[in-house]
Amino acid sequence: MHNEFTAIVERDGSWFIAYCPEIPGANGQGVTKEEALLSLSEAIDLILEDRREDVLRGLPENTERYVVAVG
Repeated sequence: MHNEFTAIVERDGSWFIAYCPEIPGANGQGVTKEEALLSLSEAIDLILEDRREDVLRGLPENTERYVVAVG
């Protein structure tokens, strides 16, 4: 699945901090911007995977599941 999200990158001393306003809790950091963005990408992936698993755990057996493409 391909998704695009906003990444905000700020400098904090010798570190770069990145966060995604669309996904609360998604943050990354690194010595370079590229490292911070990669770290953020991994955080987004983990958060979305966890949220999907959490929601699917409570579904009744007879629930139908579909994939919807956006954009």
